[in-house]
Amino acid sequence: MIEETIANWHALIRGQYPGGLDELLADDVVFYSPIVFTPQKGKEVTKLYLNAAGATFGGEGKAEPKAPELSESKFQYTKEVLAGNHAVLEFETEVAGKYVNGVDIITCNDEGKIVEFRVMVRPLQAINLMHAQMKAMLEKMQGAGEGAPA
Repeated sequence: MIEETIANWHALIRGQYPGGLDELLADDVVFYSPIVFTPQKGKEVTKLYLNAAGATFGGEGKAEPKAPELSESKFQYTKEVLAGNHAVLEFETEVAGKYVNGVDIITCNDEGKIVEFRVMVRPLQAINLMHAQMKAMLEKMQGAGEGAPA
């Protein structure tokens, strides 16, 4: 099951998945951010964080419209491990001249919807930079009426 979900995820970040995040995420998805202490629960808040991450890493302002790999961004997945309903996708990128290395840990349900999305990032300088940029992006999105968690 996870193979199809991850194929859809890759299509999504290339802008080739018509249903977008609404189709890929379960309503009760839980998002674990490397910069927020508490898990973020629900589709809308998860979409917000994934779109902000897409803007931070991919420079497009959304995770959905265009793949970071296809933009001027250096974001790329470098390794994948798939087993059962779980996937670990290692990525590398550069943000503001700083090397960023991390993993997306994704769990899907039997219907292929993502029910858990965890992001882990290293090194510390990358986390600090990501924190500042994600905060600014979330505030910008909130100001644009997209809503941001408290």
